[in-house]
Amino acid sequence: MPTSKKPFVIGAGVVAAAALLGVVSYTATKPASPSPTVVAESSAEPRTGVYPELEEYARRDAKDPLAVGRADAPVVLIEYADFKCGYCGKFARETEPELIEKYVDEGTLRIEWRNFPIFGEESERAARAAWAAGQQGRFWQFHKAAYAEGAKEQGFGKDRVTALAREAGVADLDRFGRDLDSEAARQAVAKDQEQAYALGATSTPSFLVNGRPIAGAQPMETFTDAIEAAKREAAK
Repeated sequence: MPTSKKPFVIGAGVVAAAALLGVVSYTATKPASPSPTVVAESSAEPRTGVYPELEEYARRDAKDPLAVGRADAPVVLIEYADFKCGYCGKFARETEPELIEKYVDEGTLRIEWRNFPIFGEESERAARAAWAAGQQGRFWQFHKAAYAEGAKEQGFGKDRVTALAREAGVADLDRFGRDLDSEAARQAVAKDQEQAYALGATSTPSFLVNGRPIAGAQPMETFTDAIEAAKREAAK
């Protein structure tokens, strides 16, 4: 897996959060394990479990094709995920659509995706394919197709990711193929990976909600509590 040649300058808050992520993140990914463990429980205290330095990881780029929601939304959820991860698929199918309907559509929440391929060559290819689809404005459509029930079981070989791009409505498949294998795609994926590793994440999915780390495809309530707490804090 790629690692940064120029390590991040990490503050004390990031180190603490990294320790929290590292404690439970492995069990959050194992397909045969029970429900994954949350890193930071939601709390009635808005700043409990929040690391202000981690809020700076939100890019808030209005032109980011791997994000959905207003760039100036008061709450940003960053997701570090792998297309071969079963729990990532669960989150994508069951929880994320509810979050979009409840919070993104009305302007409270922005979701920013980070490619974090940890399951080998096919994970890496799927990540680059998602990025390539995003260059033609079809990242979220590719995301939906790649996380559909049974999709990961078909693998992410080159022909397969091209078929997913076609399903996602990517208009120029020749360009998609070039972007998929480009150095720009590799660098974009590596940048996301480096950020996740710097945070101490070793499994997927891992999340930050305005600096609050959460690991695993947690129930809707866990995300709702974190988003509501962050929203109240942002309104002060």
